[in-house]
Amino acid sequence: MRQTRPYRPGEPPAALHEKAAENLDFIRDTMERSATFTGVSGWGGVAMGLSAVLAAFLAHRQPTVDRWLLVWFGEAAAGAVIGVAALLWKASNSGLPLGSGPGRRFALSYAPPILVGALLTAAIYRSGTVTLLPGVWLLLYGTGVITGGAFSVRIVPVMGACFVLLGAVTIFSPAAWGDAMMALGFGLLHIGFGLAIAWRHGG
Repeated sequence: MRQTRPYRPGEPPAALHEKAAENLDFIRDTMERSATFTGVSGWGGVAMGLSAVLAAFLAHRQPTVDRWLLVWFGEAAAGAVIGVAALLWKASNSGLPLGSGPGRRFALSYAPPILVGALLTAAIYRSGTVTLLPGVWLLLYGTGVITGGAFSVRIVPVMGACFVLLGAVTIFSPAAWGDAMMALGFGLLHIGFGLAIAWRHGG
């Protein structure tokens, strides 16, 4: 962070334009550090939710665990593409690059729970307890949204808390409810909160 140069007796005072530039740099840096990341796209959330509802319908009709997993892995990839594209679109429209201070902190806070989820998915699949996956996915996704949402608008961590609550219920629910719970979480929660974000925070 650039600091204003102190004046020393006997030294000629800094030119007015130099002091103004130093002050502007300081103000810009301070605002970037304190800003919240509003680049989360509500319309992107709606699209992800619709995609997840379709995935839940298809996954529930699969005859084997491997094909069930394939549907949900495909949905995870589709959701990631939709989410990133929506973030880039909103960041471009709002003039706040994803590499800004708030955007960078959002990404760094969101990523660890998602990576843990990927590792746990592999371990749970190897152990043969695949029925735990819907609850684990909801819990860790919600955790990522909460931690990343600490640098975003208030509604984002609230959405994450709803995912965590739903994941906790799912863990202790009958295995047959797994797809319905993920349709409720990744589908309807995304749609509902996405509409709220789009309405309150400019798309």
